[in-house]
Amino acid sequence: MTDGDAPEPIESARTHWTIRGLANPYLLLATAALFWSGNHIVGRAMGGHVPPLTVSTLRWLFPCVVLWAIAHRQIRQDWPTIRAHWKIMLWLGLTGGALFTALQYVGLQYTAALNVSVLNSLVPVLIVATGALLFRDRVNARQLGGIALSSLGVMVIIAHGQFETLLHLEFNWGDLIILFNMMVFSVYAACLRLLPRLSPLSFLFVLGVISSAGTLPFAVWEAMAGYRLTLDWLTVASVAYVSFFPSLVAFAAWNRGVELIGANRSGPLLHLVPICTALVGGVLLGEHLAAFHVAGFVLIIAGVWLASKKAAAP
Repeated sequence: MTDGDAPEPIESARTHWTIRGLANPYLLLATAALFWSGNHIVGRAMGGHVPPLTVSTLRWLFPCVVLWAIAHRQIRQDWPTIRAHWKIMLWLGLTGGALFTALQYVGLQYTAALNVSVLNSLVPVLIVATGALLFRDRVNARQLGGIALSSLGVMVIIAHGQFETLLHLEFNWGDLIILFNMMVFSVYAACLRLLPRLSPLSFLFVLGVISSAGTLPFAVWEAMAGYRLTLDWLTVASVAYVSFFPSLVAFAAWNRGVELIGANRSGPLLHLVPICTALVGGVLLGEHLAAFHVAGFVLIIAGVWLASKKAAAP
């Protein structure tokens, strides 16, 4: 999940679950984008203050407690389905939860939150490519062109607009980690089609349990290696934010928005994430939008648009 980080809606697990009184889909989707961009900003702000693997564990552990408290009856009802499909649940939890979350916070130690948000816009194209590789989804020439164009946009961002950087292999390791992490999420998103029919709250609970269990041993290693969590107000506020808003509120808002207008019309709202990050991050982190950000973002969006177009009927 792009804790940041933003997950694809689970069509096979959709239910008639609704949130009364929330009827404006665009407000809901924009709210989700804002909270996901906030996850990038907070993750960057607490770099060197809260160890990345520790916050990865806590981010999923606290939502599990909340979800069990409010949805334990539904979770128990879904348990036979969860147990029968434990292999795909484990795979989704390890990729979309544990690995994706951990790499996101590790990458944020070395690169700007704005870079992470802009690279996040590559996800729709990566999902197309991953679906073709894993499930033999048909990819037309237009989609291949979109993948190439978006890849060029990513290279612009990684090279900070200086292509001689690529010639001398002087990459920002944070950007490379995040790029690999987007590939991890694309695998997770493509595999969501294998998910059994399940309540969204039950799935999120299982995802949280597997994610926190998967990162806990590494968090323990992190502590034993001397990377300790600094217990102060910044830590408390940061962990509270990433545990509640990007994980619970944003997920609920996104799924409700998709329920109202559909996945295809909701997808473009993901591009609000780098915009929100640029606006908020400029104030809180002093990260300013550079020309290479704009150029890379335009190329990525153009590639996403091409890759999302269906082939014309013969």
